[in-house]
Amino acid sequence: LTGKFPGFLSPGSGLKFADVPNGLAAIGKVPAAGWFQIFSWMAFCEVGAGYDADVNEKKDPGNMGWRPPLLATDNPEVKKRRLASELANGRLAMMAII
Repeated sequence: LTGKFPGFLSPGSGLKFADVPNGLAAIGKVPAAGWFQIFSWMAFCEVGAGYDADVNEKKDPGNMGWRPPLLATDNPEVKKRRLASELANGRLAMMAII
């Protein structure tokens, strides 16, 4: 399921979701109020969700104090490989969005 949302992104401007291009070209198409709303939501999520608990509580980076089922392991080699894979996939995703 790919595509774009139906309807208007900015009804006051007459801008539809279909009119917004993919990638970096979207920066100039989205109104400033839309970017303000996006960044405000991001700030709210970052500040309110406690994502810095691993730093504030002096834990290992990325250790938020819970073990996801089927993914957690005590084997240091498996953990190292999984963390490296996660980092590589994150970098790939950042390049793919451009």
